[in-house]
Amino acid sequence: MVVFINSHNFRLVSAYHSQGEVIYWQYNALTPPESRRIGELFARVSGYRLEQTSGITSYSGYKDWFIKSHGRPGFTIEVGKGTNPLPITQFPKIYNNNEEILLLASVI
Repeated sequence: MVVFINSHNFRLVSAYHSQGEVIYWQYNALTPPESRRIGELFARVSGYRLEQTSGITSYSGYKDWFIKSHGRPGFTIEVGKGTNPLPITQFPKIYNNNEEILLLASVI
């Protein structure tokens, strides 16, 4: 994945996880200035909360690596609620909540 990311000029990245209906957008003091604005847009269209990371969610994820190494926005988007693996019955809601994020991320 590192080779793939480093060989392309991505403006941002989104890492999908399956717990919490929340969007994490920053990484320590390295967060690009436009990250909050983009995160607020993603939160508005998805209905998810935009939150700062804390504790174990604060470091060493894919978005953190991307922000640190590329200086561009990265997001961890936590979809669904409940015990993992999430039930397939949540898929329509997860899809509806995230479809617009995916479209926006491709043109921002």
